[in-house]
Amino acid sequence: MDKKPIRLDFFRYILANVISSLGVSVYILIDTFFISRGMGSEGLTALNLSLPVFNIINGFGLMLGIGGGSRFSMLYCHTERKETDEVYTNAFAAMLAVAVLFELTGIFLSEQVTHLLGADASVFSMSHSYIKTILLFSPAFLMNNLLACFMRNDSAPRLAMLGMLSGSLANIILDYLFIFRLDMGMGGAALATCISPFISMGVMSIHFITGWNAFRLRIMIPSLSSIREIISLGLHSFFSEVSGGVVIMIFNFVIYRISGNTGIAAYGVIANAAIVFTAIYAGIASGIQPLMCRYHGRSDNTAIKYILRLALWTSLLFSVLAYTAVFFGTSSIVGIFNNDGNSQLRAIAETGMHEYFLFMPFMGTNTILSVYFTSKEMPRQAQLISLLRGTILIIPLAFAAYMLRSMTGVWLTVPIAELITKFVGMSILLVSFRRSWTDSPAPVPTR
Repeated sequence: MDKKPIRLDFFRYILANVISSLGVSVYILIDTFFISRGMGSEGLTALNLSLPVFNIINGFGLMLGIGGGSRFSMLYCHTERKETDEVYTNAFAAMLAVAVLFELTGIFLSEQVTHLLGADASVFSMSHSYIKTILLFSPAFLMNNLLACFMRNDSAPRLAMLGMLSGSLANIILDYLFIFRLDMGMGGAALATCISPFISMGVMSIHFITGWNAFRLRIMIPSLSSIREIISLGLHSFFSEVSGGVVIMIFNFVIYRISGNTGIAAYGVIANAAIVFTAIYAGIASGIQPLMCRYHGRSDNTAIKYILRLALWTSLLFSVLAYTAVFFGTSSIVGIFNNDGNSQLRAIAETGMHEYFLFMPFMGTNTILSVYFTSKEMPRQAQLISLLRGTILIIPLAFAAYMLRSMTGVWLTVPIAELITKFVGMSILLVSFRRSWTDSPAPVPTR
């Protein structure tokens, strides 16, 4: 096996996807910064209470995008164009069905959702404004994720990256305009976020205008069996994204009862800072996914194993550098969002960052293993990893911290859950190696 072209593809793909993921995370961070400057700690609290809705919408978009994109990539090497088009059409049909549900929720149930997420009287109005706007624009977020995922699998990671970055830049500009110049408050922050996917899709449409695309919509009756297969391959992404929302909801519930709204605001700082770092892992995983699916379609297990090793080492190196930066830069990071100079918020957030960010080396491994198992058509293993780190371990650990009234216990919930999940994931990986790598079939020639 010639490792050089694989290595070049690896770094080319992960670089584009890491930059794209960072662009999305940075605009969320800047969104948080503008809200903290414009609306103080109450604005931070309202934003943090609203984030689970965003996680759920993105979860559905990524599930259909990554699941459909994985299937597209597996088929592309040895099938006709008609079959890959059908994959995209079925994913698109499923996206439309999900979009209708979110639209109806935004129109009729947005107040109930806001209450369910724990907004009290002091922040209800701001939270509801943000949540309702996000729900009403949900089709744009869903389509944006679907399109970006398929383009990455269609050998256009750089254009997908450019589209996502363009949307992020537009969001930053609109945030400033709507919050500070037009004094639109949380509604303005939400509107700026909701306009950004339209900018992204406008840039990504170049892929179709120029005729570079190897997928398009066809007039056909959607296939439930095909949609189930797409969902199965992308379900780990759904669990991973939605689990982030579940963690935020549980933490908000627990922290509110230990430290009140100030504690939630402090957690908002930590959670939003974490988004930037976890975006690196998401970028690495998104980058290796098309490559692993491609080599799986060719039955080239040796190449897949090499890509997996490169990804794990890259993730570990980043984790060491990132935690070092967080540990020594905590005061500066917290100070950016503590516009009111709240000493209690600062103390909670600074201690929390040192403890919460211990999750990084374990999360990186778990994110990569989920993509590896999906690419090898082992969806149950990928789903198990996502469920363990997202709900099965998080919920009891968080409520144990609540019973002990321990903020340290709250901050260590995610690192402990990720550590246990890593041991489980590596055990499954070793078992799969023993079963499959000893008798690998010959690689299928590329067309």
